[in-house]
Amino acid sequence: MSRPVALITGGGRGIGAATAKRLAADGYDVLLTYNLSSKPAEMVVDEIRERGDDALAVKVDCSDGGEVGLLGIHPWMARGIDALVLNHGTYDRVSATTMSMDDLRRTMSVNFEGAVAVWKAVQPHLTSNARMVVVGSQLGTRGSPHGADYAASKAALATWARSLAQAVGPEGKRVNVLAPGFVDTDILAGDSSEKRAQREQEVPLKRVGRPEDMANTIAFLVGPDSNYITGAVLHVNGGLYLP
Repeated sequence: MSRPVALITGGGRGIGAATAKRLAADGYDVLLTYNLSSKPAEMVVDEIRERGDDALAVKVDCSDGGEVGLLGIHPWMARGIDALVLNHGTYDRVSATTMSMDDLRRTMSVNFEGAVAVWKAVQPHLTSNARMVVVGSQLGTRGSPHGADYAASKAALATWARSLAQAVGPEGKRVNVLAPGFVDTDILAGDSSEKRAQREQEVPLKRVGRPEDMANTIAFLVGPDSNYITGAVLHVNGGLYLP
């Protein structure tokens, strides 16, 4: 029997890369997208292939309708998509009081509209029991004075995903949202040692999350043990934020 296929946007770094490796280990062939740099994505693919599993990286700017359209007719689509992980995104630290309309449009076009566009392109190829995970953020619930455009985009994603879950549930498909807290990805790469220590002290578990922590949760959400969970927003943050 052929292996199931997982499509992961933003799969070259951070949470996406960890998820690609985890799902490949769980028996999926993995199609991952990247935008700005091919090297990290190709390194993920090479690592997966070295273990004897199959993966492929393709360039897709999720805010570019033409590139998303090409993804929708990629040869792997003919195999059917069993798991869709919408993980791509951009984060510019923009104050709520100084945010321009251009700031908001740029972030929404990638984080929110890009996710919807990928869904629409891939939707005809989803299998009858496909599972989808949208990577949101705790900021989509609690807001952020220093990332208002990002928080707004993640709030829109969560609401859209919950609406989609209700719409496709009767078809046997499931849609859930992962809302991470602090995670050791590029977003935190600029932290000073003092800022990192401050973040760790804020988290009850006294550490920031690892990409693998998020990948493990995504693996659960696309796996059989979560087959009665849909429309959920699952906060995974070490106790940092308890909605």
